Amino acid sequence: MHGRRVLSPVLLLGAGTGEATCGILYLAGYLRRGGIEAFVRLYDGDETEEEVSRSLEALVARVRPRLVGISLKWFHHVHRALLLARTLREIDPDIRIVVGGNTASFWWRELHAFDCIDHIILGDGERPLLALCQGEPSPPNCVTQAPDGTPRRLPLEYVQGATNSEDIYYSHFHDIFLSHQDRHAFSGWVAPGKGCGENCLYCGGARGNQKAAFGRAKPFLRSEESVRRDHQEIAQRTWQFRYDFSGSSAAFLQGTWAGVDLSRHSCMYFLWGVARMELIDALAQTFEHVHMVLDIGCFSEQQRHEQMRRGLLKPCASDQQLLELIDGCRRHKNLDIEVSGIAGLPFASAATLEEEVRLVERVMSLDCLVGYQRLEAQPGALATEHPARFDMVSEARTFTEFLEYFEQREPGDVSVPMLRFRDAALERAVQRTSEHVDALARKHEEKKQRIALNGRTRLKNTAPSTLRFKLGDWLGAHRVPAKVAQEQVTVVRSVNGTGLACAPSVNPRKFTDPTLDQGEDGKILLTTLATFEQPTTVASAVAQLGAKLKLDPHSAREVIEHLVDGRFLQPA
Repeated sequence: MHGRRVLSPVLLLGAGTGEATCGILYLAGYLRRGGIEAFVRLYDGDETEEEVSRSLEALVARVRPRLVGISLKWFHHVHRALLLARTLREIDPDIRIVVGGNTASFWWRELHAFDCIDHIILGDGERPLLALCQGEPSPPNCVTQAPDGTPRRLPLEYVQGATNSEDIYYSHFHDIFLSHQDRHAFSGWVAPGKGCGENCLYCGGARGNQKAAFGRAKPFLRSEESVRRDHQEIAQRTWQFRYDFSGSSAAFLQGTWAGVDLSRHSCMYFLWGVARMELIDALAQTFEHVHMVLDIGCFSEQQRHEQMRRGLLKPCASDQQLLELIDGCRRHKNLDIEVSGIAGLPFASAATLEEEVRLVERVMSLDCLVGYQRLEAQPGALATEHPARFDMVSEARTFTEFLEYFEQREPGDVSVPMLRFRDAALERAVQRTSEHVDALARKHEEKKQRIALNGRTRLKNTAPSTLRFKLGDWLGAHRVPAKVAQEQVTVVRSVNGTGLACAPSVNPRKFTDPTLDQGEDGKILLTTLATFEQPTTVASAVAQLGAKLKLDPHSAREVIEHLVDGRFLQPA
């Protein structure tokens, strides 16, 4: 590299708990193809600062990274991104710490003030991050420092589009994960394209912010070949695929699926716009099961049309179009529908609230699920930046206000700042309706999933995947002491993706991990699943578990109900 200081290995983290954005997987593959040894931690279950510190110490000891990249895509992860950066700085002050993503690009000025962050990448990150790792003196898209010490944002040199993104695709999944558990946490996200051409008033990633943060004036589809490489890389490593891009036509997706057998996979498709039946037909004909999420903006047609008329909402289906689409989907037995909308959008009234409830009830009567949430404050969104235009108030608007909100959350709290109506009576009415619809949606979902059990109910173990690993391979060598690393873990996945990791031989007094069912608990779960390898009545299974495990009937039924709820056991 002509005397440059190459920064490798590299560790890439997501700033939130749960599964990180799939962006770090695209980055890791790109770095690997560029000669940089890159690793990812895709899933993070740490809640307390002590857990964060302990996990990062183990990761740093395992990877010994020269650079750590933190993906700050979502605004509600800003506090955690700073926590990760500060903790890494304390663990090893020599590690270069880089942040990037939508939120990092939006708040680059504020983030530059934190001395635990060395670099901020704006917009698309693949080429800039590789340039940093290769020691280039002037990497593109990076915030620089003016002579007086203030941050300086140079014009974006690297902007991905339809003609220069062929080298962005998934690769090296065999190499980038540090544990089988982390690889199994991957939910199958594929990005057929990038960007957004709409300016919805509630969204921080709308067209205007895309142009400002990424330099991208309009969305684009990636090349069929690069998306096909995604499918080829992950088809044998995931049980489902997830998409959320409105521009993908049936013909485009079918081209990206060519030569890849997806007939045993599930698919979840988040459709931003009005769905076309040929797309739905293609999904249903390709995948074993499809869950289609249709976003209609809000459940009041009057309110929806008013926002579209003002250019404040993407094109959404009318109620009649939605109902016709649902009716057309009925011919596919392997497809179910969820209709999603936001409550508390501007121009609400007593009449629109009544419309919301009527459409929700109609949709549920057609056996569709309902996704419903109140309007949240997103940095950069029109409604957040100018709430007074809509006679609303925002619980947070500035970087400091958002950061303080998230700093004060208790571990496990996933709340976000909200936008509320200035009119107190209207706000109370909107909140009452929201709570009522939430209750209806929960009751409907529980009813759809409930399986009535009695002693004569015949059940069968329908788990489509049962795998066995050594404990050190499953959790990762950096998390498991040598004395138990060779113990066996049985990993079971249900039909809806729920997972069990059972380690009956691992004594909790020697080693414990919250993601494992250990000792007697693990033995009970695996024995119960084995009891239902062939169709068996609940009464017979309760008797067998009593004889094999000395479980009393009440406890045996509780275990069976737990496995039914997780969809490991289904009616025979």
